[in-house]
Amino acid sequence: MSITAPPVTFDSRFAQELPELSVPWQAEDFPDPRLLTLDETLATDLGLDPTWLRSADGVRMLVGNRVPAGARPVAQAYAGHQFGGYSPRLGDGRALLLGELTDSAGRLRDVHLKGSGRTPFARGGDGLAAVGPMLREFVISRAMHALGIPTTRSLAVVATGGTVYRESPLPGAVLVRVAASHLRVGSFQFARATRDLGLLRRLADHAIARHHPEAASSERPYLAFFEAVAAAQATLIARWMLVGFIHGVMNTDNMTISGETIDYGPCAFLDAFDPATVYSSIDHAGRYSYRNQPIIAEWNLARLAESLLPLIAEDEEQAVALATEALGRFRPRYQQAWVSGMTTKLGLSGEADAGPLIDDLVAAMQADQVDHTAFFRTLAAAHRAEAPAPMPDEWMARWRSLGPDPDAMDRVNPVYIPRNHLVEEALAAATAGDLEPVNRLVEVVSAPFTVRDGWERYAEPAPREFCDGFQTFCGT
Repeated sequence: MSITAPPVTFDSRFAQELPELSVPWQAEDFPDPRLLTLDETLATDLGLDPTWLRSADGVRMLVGNRVPAGARPVAQAYAGHQFGGYSPRLGDGRALLLGELTDSAGRLRDVHLKGSGRTPFARGGDGLAAVGPMLREFVISRAMHALGIPTTRSLAVVATGGTVYRESPLPGAVLVRVAASHLRVGSFQFARATRDLGLLRRLADHAIARHHPEAASSERPYLAFFEAVAAAQATLIARWMLVGFIHGVMNTDNMTISGETIDYGPCAFLDAFDPATVYSSIDHAGRYSYRNQPIIAEWNLARLAESLLPLIAEDEEQAVALATEALGRFRPRYQQAWVSGMTTKLGLSGEADAGPLIDDLVAAMQADQVDHTAFFRTLAAAHRAEAPAPMPDEWMARWRSLGPDPDAMDRVNPVYIPRNHLVEEALAAATAGDLEPVNRLVEVVSAPFTVRDGWERYAEPAPREFCDGFQTFCGT
């Protein structure tokens, strides 16, 4: 018997509080949707019954064709700098904010559909998404969550039954994404461009209440809000760098106010360690290379500061001075997070003066083009005399003199990441109708720190012939 109502009622807080930043819209009608994958743990945490979600009514809700009680689907408006060039009107061209749910910890969470059809922000696009890119986001976001990195999460991927045309015809899909919110730097750029100071203030107050409530009690709440966003981003980018993650498209519309990673398009993880690595097929100048990510984060935060200037102080000169001073704290915060993380990856206590050791390590890793992920596990094994030393004797002696703990290293250095060749292999199989490789990869990356029998190939570096010339694509 069909269940006729979802087991929870949605909120529509964003749509109600900030109607100027969205357009009410409905998903395209998908006559034959089929669930491909579902994160049952996440569903339960959101108060959604996984069994119901697998029903015909549940799947229809997951593609936006059955709007649940309390939901008011909207396409969100935002602006953004894309590869440095400003676009005043971007917005959700192929996505809808279905509404919000409160999770088991009492946190408000967005439920967002990606690939749900054209909206007024589509800018000539078809508004659709293909199975491969949507499953990529499911796999990578699951891995990032398991690695302890703040991230949007993927509740489900649903095949639409339709065809998407890119370089070739591909099966279509919708991703259901869950986020602390979808507020981004580009949201503030859009609001500032309207010249409506009341709207900008309401947006900032909404963001403060939702993500950084401690800023509300500050003498200058909007400056404190900016500093909180910058601090969250400093920590986030350091965590990316520590695991070798390359986002690939760090436009201002892809930087969240919450400090979560968002939009897993042309993203990838480092194979051989090279700070200049770029995987995205559209990043011809290397703007979003691995080593540039902290620099670009700071640049994006400068654009947020510009948007907030009228709220920071009435006098523009004073506002600029305050914002510049606050932005100047990003680099030391990032550096502190990076060094602290590297110290932990090396199994050392926080009291160890590991700076010179880390500098020499990074130079050697780059010179030898070592596998970024496997290196740290090998280093721990070498300390136990279970593997050859991966570094020169002089460096190993300096490291050992600081008393590293190899067991602590194994708790923070993953064995398994979504290795690029395995992701591509799994997505190709899924596009052809075989979901087993994707399901297996999801299982592996969900437990990244524990060695498992039978998972050996998931820990092995990519073949050299794969790495040469490997590129990723955004899927639009």
